[in-house]
Amino acid sequence: MVSSTDLLRIEGLGISFAIIGGPIRAVKHASLRVLPGKVTALVGESGSGKSVISQAVMGILPHTAHIHGRILFSDPAKPGTTVDILRMPRDGREIRTLRGSRIGKIFQEPMTSLSPLHTIGNQVSEVLQIHTDEPAAERKARTEEMLGLVGFPDPKRAYDMYPFELSGGMRQRAMIAMALICRPALLIADEPTTALDVTIQAQILQLLRELQAKLNMAMLLITHDLGVVANIADEVVVIYHGEIMEAGPVEAIFRRPGHPYLKGLMAAVPHFDLKPGERLAAIREVPVNVENLLGKRKAAQSKSPEVLLSVRDLTKTFTTRKSDWLGKEHKTVIRAVDGVSFDIKRGECLGLVGESGCGKTTVSKILMRAVTSDGGSVVLKDEAGSIDVLSAEGAALHHLRTKIQMVFQDPVSSLSPRMTVQNILSEPLEIHGRGDARSRLATVKNLMQAIGLDQRSIKRYPHSFSGGQRQRIGIARALALRPDLLICDEPVSALDVSVQAQILNLLKDLQKELGLTYLFISHNLAVVDYMADRIAVMCRGRIVELAPREILLRKPIHPYTRSLVAAVPFPDLDRPMDFKMLNLSGATNTRAWGPQFRDEGEDDALTPLDLGGGHIVLARKTSDIRDLRPC
Repeated sequence: MVSSTDLLRIEGLGISFAIIGGPIRAVKHASLRVLPGKVTALVGESGSGKSVISQAVMGILPHTAHIHGRILFSDPAKPGTTVDILRMPRDGREIRTLRGSRIGKIFQEPMTSLSPLHTIGNQVSEVLQIHTDEPAAERKARTEEMLGLVGFPDPKRAYDMYPFELSGGMRQRAMIAMALICRPALLIADEPTTALDVTIQAQILQLLRELQAKLNMAMLLITHDLGVVANIADEVVVIYHGEIMEAGPVEAIFRRPGHPYLKGLMAAVPHFDLKPGERLAAIREVPVNVENLLGKRKAAQSKSPEVLLSVRDLTKTFTTRKSDWLGKEHKTVIRAVDGVSFDIKRGECLGLVGESGCGKTTVSKILMRAVTSDGGSVVLKDEAGSIDVLSAEGAALHHLRTKIQMVFQDPVSSLSPRMTVQNILSEPLEIHGRGDARSRLATVKNLMQAIGLDQRSIKRYPHSFSGGQRQRIGIARALALRPDLLICDEPVSALDVSVQAQILNLLKDLQKELGLTYLFISHNLAVVDYMADRIAVMCRGRIVELAPREILLRKPIHPYTRSLVAAVPFPDLDRPMDFKMLNLSGATNTRAWGPQFRDEGEDDALTPLDLGGGHIVLARKTSDIRDLRPC
């Protein structure tokens, strides 16, 4: 019997999928509840069954799914009435009336969930067209009102925009507007902030909290981020391999975790309180064995120059062209990289942080010679001398490719699905003429051993590995040519927290054992704090602050750095996010910064000021250094 206080109650839910070789039991006898006006967080790793449960609630599971149990929904609009969603005819009128109207859903990836052929206004108002009899003018007015409610500064303009014209954060806001336009009693948010920057994530979290309170709406929040859970949830349900491990109020779960799996998840989260040398406690450790990989390279490196890579005044602009309805072409020049300078010392990890669009990846592509810069210089120093990275051609460029390698963000799209692991790892060796077939096979097996994968897996294809294993294969491919510098571009942003801990520990172990040098690019400050020795903060194509990690993250000077630090959600109930302190009108809104950080033209231009101890901040020439130092 469903409780009169429960909006949604799931009892004994089991979901399996029939495949060749036997059924897969995705969810095993799961039970949970969502209270009216409250947030229940469903927490677990990828493949644990979270999204499958949400699809069952929405009635959108594929026909191959076999379901048993009960999903009871008590609609506040119909007091005293409780319906079992699983007993409703699939795609019948009853379930279609609930779906979108009384139960809304925000999907994980807004770009693939929104139609690229229809405007934002068309897609949001379509929900009203399906579920109401309102005339077109009234639907448009309600849609524009909702777009304003979710934070679009100009709802009338946003109504006629297409998804590709919006940033990731704005596309997610459009998804929220679509889910809430009918004022549902229950909102299912499936990883709503996973693909977003930390400051955009803070905006979305604040928006969801405000809308939930304003609309008296309940929420089933699906996530693997315990920091998000601590800041927004009322109740927590922990799921592992389709089984509920632990459930209860957020206070009890975080202050007195009982199940070893939950304790393991909490220990795997990087945070600012980690002591120097302290490791993340990964749930499943990755053994590292590099004895046969690079020989005695560490000893040779000690004789090399201290500075490995020197970047000075790097610039890059992009020009976009757009024609108006008269056919007149308008050009817009975007300065993606604007006078970036930094050094990376041999054996250290330099973290490069900032929001999407700040120029981080463009810098990495310039270093890899994938993009041609407009100006500046990049010099790589090795045992043989200095290499001019930007002008290297022919044999020099071929040699340079072996010195700088990259680990990409997405382990799925960065590996060819048509190549086995052996082909993937041996390809760099074949391109650069390293060894014969027998020695290359031995190197591949050594690489597999170094990243903690079974050597017998070299004949398998990428699709047969998990996300974390695919990322390890990407790391092994980058190590195949024994590079001096490894550029890691958001290498863990697409991974669960437990798998993330594995990869971060692996990178630290490889750095220690092989003497590697990293440029680690990320928007997650807690991850960068764990990995980096020094951190450079990038905003609008410029490095606005650079300092050793212990200084920058604990005594930040620049307003943008402070916004980034304040936006990090901690998995700690005693350290809630201070939404008032955040510059939620946009961390890159320079008008909100102090006058000493705003560019006033050539007479008083911004310039890097040295505060001592390797701490550099971008401020006006006339700024008093004493005023910029932290209290």
